[in-house]
Amino acid sequence: MKFSIGVLSLLLVLVTHVNATAQGRFVPNYDETAIPDYELPACLITNEGKVVSNAAMWEQTRRAEILELFESEVYGRSPEACKILHKTISKKNYALGCKAVIREVDVTMQLASKSTTIRLLIYTPRSRVSVPAFIGLNFQGNHTVDASDEISITDNWVRNRGGIKDNRANASTRGTAAGRWAIDKIIDRGYGLVTIYYGDIDPDFDDGFKNGIHPQFANQTSRITEGERWGSIAAWAYGLSRALDYLELDDNIDATRVAVIGHSRLGKTSLWAGATDPRFKVVISNNSGCGGAALSRRAIGETVERINTSFPHWFCDNYLKYNRNENACPVDQHMLIGLIAPRAVYVASATGDTWADPKGEFLSCVHADPVYRLLGTTGMGDAGLPAAFPKPDAPIKTGRIGYHLRTGKHDVTEYDWEQYLDFADRHLQSQ
Repeated sequence: MKFSIGVLSLLLVLVTHVNATAQGRFVPNYDETAIPDYELPACLITNEGKVVSNAAMWEQTRRAEILELFESEVYGRSPEACKILHKTISKKNYALGCKAVIREVDVTMQLASKSTTIRLLIYTPRSRVSVPAFIGLNFQGNHTVDASDEISITDNWVRNRGGIKDNRANASTRGTAAGRWAIDKIIDRGYGLVTIYYGDIDPDFDDGFKNGIHPQFANQTSRITEGERWGSIAAWAYGLSRALDYLELDDNIDATRVAVIGHSRLGKTSLWAGATDPRFKVVISNNSGCGGAALSRRAIGETVERINTSFPHWFCDNYLKYNRNENACPVDQHMLIGLIAPRAVYVASATGDTWADPKGEFLSCVHADPVYRLLGTTGMGDAGLPAAFPKPDAPIKTGRIGYHLRTGKHDVTEYDWEQYLDFADRHLQSQ
C-alpha cells in the first residue's frame, strides 16, 4: 500500500500524540495539515444573527456583545476604576548622555482602606514636553531595563530566573533586559517610555489570588459569578489603565498619544488593555500567541488546554470549558483585535516562535480587517488584504493594522522596535 508524504506525516503526528497522551505528556502540533476543522465566529454578525452594516451598529451593539463575551468567557470581569494617588520618588534631569529625564513615580491604587502601589519608571526627552509615549510592563523589575544603579530594585516577588533565588530581586540583574527596550532609539525619535514591573500589580503564580491586587477588590468580585472573576491578565491590564490615569496628570507626556506594548503573556495583556480602554491610541502585541493574537481554533503550538493547565491564574475559570473544545468558545482572537478598531494595532511574530503560532497571529489580523474597513479605515493597507502569509522581515504597516514576521526567536529586538517606531510615527506623532 502506498501513502503520500502528507498522509505519512499526519499518521506520524497522530501516533506521536497517542503515545504522548498515554504517557501524560503534552506534545504540541506544528503540522498545518493536522489542524482541526474550525469555523470562526463572525465579527460582524450580532448575537441575534443580524449583519452589522454600519459603524453605529458596531459601536452600539456588536462591539458591546463581543466585549461581554471576552469578559465572561476568557479574561474575566475587572472592577471599576479606583482612585489613584501619586508621588515622585526620584528624578534625574541629565540621563542617557544628557538627552533624557528619568523619573520614578509611585502610583497607588486606592480603594477604601486597601491599596496597591506600582512604581512607574519614566523616560522623556529632556528638551521636550507633552510627548507621545510607549507604556509596557516588564518581567523582572524596572532595574532590569536599564543598568543604571540609580533605579530602585523591587521588593516584590520575582520569578527565579537569570540569577534570582528565593524570588527576590538583586543588583546582579541590573540591565539584563535592556536589549528588549531600545530606550535610546525611543528617546531619539521623540517618544517617552513608561515601564512597570508586572509583579507590582499581580505576582505571576497561582495561589488562589491571595496576593497582589486581587484581595483589594474582594468585595466587588464576590458579587461576580465565580467563573467570570478576573484573572491575572485582566489585573495587569487594569494596572496599565491606572498608570494611564496618572499620565493624564503628567505634563511631560501627552496621554492622548500613548501606545501600550507587551511581549508574550504581556502581549496578551496589552491587547486586553487596548480592547478595554479606548484611551490607548496604539496597541502593540509582540509574540503574544495563545490567548493573545493567535487564533485559538487552530490549536497549533500552545493550546487553550495547555495554557490553562500551565497558567490557571491568567484567565477566568470559564475559559477552562474550552480545553480541547475551542470551537465551542463564542469568540476567537480576531475579535479581540476587532475590539481595538478603529485605533491602530500592530501584531508581531517570529519565525523561531512556532509555539505562539505566527500564522495564527497573522490570520487574526486578516479576519479583523473587515471591522476596520467598516469603520472607515484602511485595515491592513490601501492595497487590500495580503495575498498570502508574508515572508520574514517584510513588514505590513501602511494601514491601521500592522504585522510582521521577524527572523529569530521569542524575544523583542531592535528590528521589532524599528517597526513599532515607524508605525507610531504614523499614528501617534500626527494629529
